[in-house]
Amino acid sequence: MLRKLFDKTLLKFMVVGVANTLCSMAIMFLLYRLAGLGYWGSSATAFFLASILSFFLNRSFTFQSKDRIGAAAVRFALNVAVCYVIAYSCAQPIVAWVLDGFGQSADVVEQIAMLVGMCLFTGLNYLGQRFFAFPSAGRDSE
Repeated sequence: MLRKLFDKTLLKFMVVGVANTLCSMAIMFLLYRLAGLGYWGSSATAFFLASILSFFLNRSFTFQSKDRIGAAAVRFALNVAVCYVIAYSCAQPIVAWVLDGFGQSADVVEQIAMLVGMCLFTGLNYLGQRFFAFPSAGRDSE
Protein backbone atom coordinates (compact mmCIF):
# COMPACT_ATOMS: atom_id res chain seq x y z
CA MET A 1 0.00 0.00 0.00
CA LEU A 2 2.72 2.50 0.96
CA ARG A 3 4.72 1.65 -2.13
CA LYS A 4 1.70 2.65 -4.23
CA LEU A 5 1.53 6.02 -2.43
CA PHE A 6 5.23 6.78 -2.84
CA ASP A 7 5.52 6.48 -6.57
CA LYS A 8 6.14 8.89 -9.44
CA THR A 9 2.88 10.74 -8.80
CA LEU A 10 4.15 11.93 -5.42
CA LEU A 11 7.28 13.38 -7.02
CA LYS A 12 5.18 15.02 -9.74
CA PHE A 13 2.81 16.39 -7.06
CA MET A 14 5.78 17.98 -5.28
CA VAL A 15 7.11 19.48 -8.52
CA VAL A 16 3.69 20.99 -9.20
CA GLY A 17 3.65 22.31 -5.63
CA VAL A 18 6.96 24.09 -6.12
CA ALA A 19 5.85 25.54 -9.46
CA ASN A 20 2.55 26.57 -7.91
CA THR A 21 4.33 28.29 -5.00
CA LEU A 22 6.65 30.19 -7.34
CA CYS A 23 3.71 31.33 -9.48
CA SER A 24 1.81 32.40 -6.36
CA MET A 25 4.78 34.41 -5.17
CA ALA A 26 5.12 36.08 -8.55
CA ILE A 27 1.41 36.95 -8.68
CA MET A 28 1.48 38.33 -5.15
CA PHE A 29 4.60 40.37 -5.89
CA LEU A 30 3.10 41.82 -9.05
CA LEU A 31 -0.22 42.67 -7.46
CA TYR A 32 1.07 43.88 -4.09
CA ARG A 33 4.30 45.64 -5.01
CA LEU A 34 3.76 46.76 -8.58
CA ALA A 35 -0.02 47.17 -8.87
CA GLY A 36 -0.48 48.46 -5.31
CA LEU A 37 -3.27 46.03 -4.41
CA GLY A 38 -3.56 45.38 -0.66
CA TYR A 39 -2.16 42.30 1.03
CA TRP A 40 -5.45 40.43 1.39
CA GLY A 41 -6.57 41.20 -2.15
CA SER A 42 -3.28 40.15 -3.71
CA SER A 43 -3.09 37.07 -1.47
CA ALA A 44 -6.64 35.94 -2.29
CA THR A 45 -6.11 36.53 -6.01
CA ALA A 46 -2.82 34.62 -5.97
CA PHE A 47 -4.42 31.72 -4.07
CA PHE A 48 -7.36 31.58 -6.48
CA LEU A 49 -5.21 31.72 -9.63
CA ALA A 50 -2.68 29.25 -8.22
CA SER A 51 -5.49 26.85 -7.36
CA ILE A 52 -6.62 26.92 -10.98
CA LEU A 53 -3.05 26.30 -12.11
CA SER A 54 -2.70 23.48 -9.58
CA PHE A 55 -5.91 21.85 -10.79
CA PHE A 56 -4.84 21.78 -14.43
CA LEU A 57 -1.22 20.75 -13.74
CA ASN A 58 -2.22 17.98 -11.35
CA ARG A 59 -5.04 16.81 -13.61
CA SER A 60 -2.87 16.53 -16.72
CA PHE A 61 0.74 16.15 -15.48
CA THR A 62 0.62 14.52 -12.05
CA PHE A 63 -2.37 12.19 -12.23
CA GLN A 64 -3.02 12.13 -15.99
CA SER A 65 -6.72 11.98 -15.23
CA LYS A 66 -9.28 11.10 -17.86
CA ASP A 67 -12.20 12.17 -15.62
CA ARG A 68 -14.63 14.81 -16.87
CA ILE A 69 -13.20 18.26 -16.19
CA GLY A 70 -16.32 19.70 -14.50
CA ALA A 71 -16.75 16.84 -12.05
CA ALA A 72 -13.02 16.76 -11.34
CA ALA A 73 -12.99 20.53 -10.70
CA VAL A 74 -15.82 20.25 -8.17
CA ARG A 75 -14.12 17.32 -6.41
CA PHE A 76 -10.81 19.24 -6.45
CA ALA A 77 -12.35 22.34 -4.84
CA LEU A 78 -14.16 20.24 -2.25
CA ASN A 79 -10.96 18.34 -1.49
CA VAL A 80 -8.98 21.56 -0.95
CA ALA A 81 -11.66 22.98 1.35
CA VAL A 82 -11.95 19.80 3.43
CA CYS A 83 -8.17 19.36 3.70
CA TYR A 84 -7.78 22.99 4.73
CA VAL A 85 -10.42 22.73 7.47
CA ILE A 86 -9.04 19.45 8.82
CA ALA A 87 -5.39 20.49 8.74
CA TYR A 88 -5.75 23.91 10.26
CA SER A 89 -8.35 22.97 12.85
CA CYS A 90 -6.18 20.08 14.08
CA ALA A 91 -2.77 21.74 13.94
CA GLN A 92 -3.25 24.32 16.70
CA PRO A 93 -4.56 21.91 19.38
CA ILE A 94 -1.98 19.25 18.49
CA VAL A 95 0.93 21.67 18.73
CA ALA A 96 -0.41 23.23 21.93
CA TRP A 97 -0.76 19.74 23.44
CA VAL A 98 2.74 18.62 22.35
CA LEU A 99 4.38 21.83 23.59
CA ASP A 100 2.41 21.94 26.83
CA GLY A 101 4.86 22.35 29.68
CA PHE A 102 7.65 23.78 27.54
CA GLY A 103 6.62 27.36 28.33
CA GLN A 104 6.33 28.47 24.70
CA SER A 105 4.68 31.79 23.94
CA ALA A 106 1.39 31.87 22.04
CA ASP A 107 3.24 33.34 19.03
CA VAL A 108 5.67 30.43 18.90
CA VAL A 109 2.84 27.91 19.18
CA GLU A 110 0.98 29.75 16.41
CA GLN A 111 3.99 29.72 14.07
CA ILE A 112 4.70 26.04 14.67
CA ALA A 113 1.00 25.26 14.22
CA MET A 114 1.05 27.02 10.84
CA LEU A 115 4.00 24.85 9.75
CA VAL A 116 2.30 21.68 11.02
CA GLY A 117 -0.92 22.77 9.30
CA MET A 118 0.88 23.24 5.99
CA CYS A 119 2.41 19.77 6.27
CA LEU A 120 -0.92 18.18 7.20
CA PHE A 121 -2.66 20.03 4.37
CA THR A 122 -0.10 18.91 1.80
CA GLY A 123 -0.31 15.27 2.83
CA LEU A 124 -4.10 15.23 2.99
CA ASN A 125 -4.33 17.17 -0.27
CA TYR A 126 -2.13 14.62 -2.06
CA LEU A 127 -4.28 11.73 -0.83
CA GLY A 128 -7.50 13.61 -1.61
CA GLN A 129 -6.43 14.53 -5.12
CA ARG A 130 -5.14 11.07 -5.87
CA PHE A 131 -8.15 9.12 -4.64
CA PHE A 132 -11.01 11.65 -4.65
CA ALA A 133 -10.45 14.55 -7.04
CA PHE A 134 -8.91 12.37 -9.75
CA PRO A 135 -10.16 8.87 -8.86
CA SER A 136 -9.32 7.29 -12.20
CA ALA A 137 -5.64 7.97 -11.45
CA GLY A 138 -5.96 6.24 -8.06
CA ARG A 139 -7.59 3.20 -9.65
CA ASP A 140 -4.97 3.03 -12.39
CA SER A 141 -2.19 2.60 -9.83
CA GLU A 142 -3.87 -0.27 -7.95
